Amino acid sequence: MYGYWKTILRINLTDHTYSTETLDEKYLKLLLGGAALGAKILLDEVKPKIDPLSPENKIIFSLGFMQSVNFPGNAKWTVVTKGPLTGSFLDSAGTGAWAPQLKKAGYDVLVVEGKSENPVYIFINDDKVEFRDASSIWGKDTIETSKIIKEELGDKRINAINIGPSGENLNPIACISCDGHSFAGRGGAGAIMGSKNLKAIAVWGTKQVPVADLEGSQVLAKELFIRLHETAKGGGGTPDVMVPLEELGDVPIKYWRGDVWHHGAKMIGTPRYTELLNVKPLPCQNCPVGCHRHINLKLKDGSILDGNGPEYETLGMLGASLLLDDLEAIAVANDRANRSGIDTVSLGSYIGFVIECYEAGFLSAEEIGMVPRWNDEETLLYLEDKISRLEGVGSLFRKGIRGAVEIIGQESAGIAVEVKNLDLPAHDPRAVYGLAVNYATSPRGACHERGNPQASALGLFYPDCDMDSPPERFDEDSAGYCAYVYQNTSMLFNNLTMCKFMVNNGGLTVTEIGKELKVSTGLDYTNRDLLKTSERGIALQRLINVRDGMSRKDDTLPPKMLQAAVIGGRVGKSPAAFEKMLDDYYKLRGWDENGIPTAKTLEELGLEDYIPMLP
Repeated sequence: MYGYWKTILRINLTDHTYSTETLDEKYLKLLLGGAALGAKILLDEVKPKIDPLSPENKIIFSLGFMQSVNFPGNAKWTVVTKGPLTGSFLDSAGTGAWAPQLKKAGYDVLVVEGKSENPVYIFINDDKVEFRDASSIWGKDTIETSKIIKEELGDKRINAINIGPSGENLNPIACISCDGHSFAGRGGAGAIMGSKNLKAIAVWGTKQVPVADLEGSQVLAKELFIRLHETAKGGGGTPDVMVPLEELGDVPIKYWRGDVWHHGAKMIGTPRYTELLNVKPLPCQNCPVGCHRHINLKLKDGSILDGNGPEYETLGMLGASLLLDDLEAIAVANDRANRSGIDTVSLGSYIGFVIECYEAGFLSAEEIGMVPRWNDEETLLYLEDKISRLEGVGSLFRKGIRGAVEIIGQESAGIAVEVKNLDLPAHDPRAVYGLAVNYATSPRGACHERGNPQASALGLFYPDCDMDSPPERFDEDSAGYCAYVYQNTSMLFNNLTMCKFMVNNGGLTVTEIGKELKVSTGLDYTNRDLLKTSERGIALQRLINVRDGMSRKDDTLPPKMLQAAVIGGRVGKSPAAFEKMLDDYYKLRGWDENGIPTAKTLEELGLEDYIPMLP
């Protein structure tokens, strides 16, 4: 089978050894790689209900076929593990330039297991794996760490993923950074690396993956790169959507209590964002879109902030959710979060939760250490520091927002906005009912990236996947189907480990993905075949959650999401018929009324090996 090495690199941190083994070609064809293949390995090798921070947990980095050639958007890599927030399945994804290098080194999957006695970082150089002492960089931030490793290895081209102080401190919302450029941001995978005393993984590869049609692959990659670049050029990155989404009612205003924020959205969205922060596009490797933003800003104290700018989710959770329209303050907080290696979505959620708990009388100023306020830079930076360090009031969140509720008291539960202990990102399920189903059923907790149905409100749909038009966003009857289709397409991108912006911004089609698959691997898959790999991956991820005790009882929405707006783009709307929508979704998936995949469904998907795992 072309397009893959069919090779797993397995690293044991306990005894500092490594080995390789062959991947089962049957499952490569069924799953294609990435998040689906990672889920299979996790399901096969990690026991249910283990402590995610224990040495028994494993952390799996998985690629697809896209890295076999320089296909546009192929810098994506997927990390799969048991997450510290849900206690169950977690996958997250980052970009940069690490994924193509791992593939060139000769591997499709990297499995890291055990725990090192002392801090280490790993250097993978083709067939050679080195365990290097990381004591001198333990405590360094993500950007410093990357620079030091490049200097130590003597080559600036070497790419490294790493954790910052938050990951070392086992913060449950710690990220994995890729050279300070991109982040596997949600769910706490950085804490899993920290629990293993693993500071970083550097990689350099020089091999060419065997492909079915090398010349044809290279020609197609170049053609797509040019077309996608022409389609996407001139965009302002993810900050472009702040103003239109606010008009639709799809922004987390005042920690989900507010309905409109017109002036604030204009203050932190484009074009003001681009002008004030002196923005330049910051593309990942092999990227024709360049959605990341590099900023250069002279701060109030005279210093220069030069680095990654905040993405939409950060603008939403550190800006709109806190009613903060100060772009400079958001940019500073974003830079600090990136360096510490912490998820800005959950960070903003925790800060909003603290402010609202203070206003409700559940937390005092003495307990917090200050009087927290909306639209206040001091509140943002003070609470960011406490939460990233898990000190003072920040220690409430050592087990996520549910852990904070347990400490503060159950009266605060109605304030918290989460699913399965993962905080909602900056998209409102009351604005797109399909998103409500998506949040509830996402295996890693509330997640728009494992579905993306909110993009339908801006016109995104898949005409080559039996969709004639975007679904109506307030239609209760189509909400389950909306979640089902958008999850399948997003899962496909995560299986291939390709960036979704090739589709969303560049206009890449699922049909064209099929062409990439054929010239690379020789597999001639229809669009239906491609999406079937998604259904298999989703079923495997669900099985992991089911084995850990999850079911319909966990597929819920927070109370705030049933409160309709009185003004704005979603006035009078809420997913009140949520249980019906959930029933519709389960039927489409072939799951029973409790959200458990049936034996018949697993057999139809070619996953009959996993029927014995059903309860």
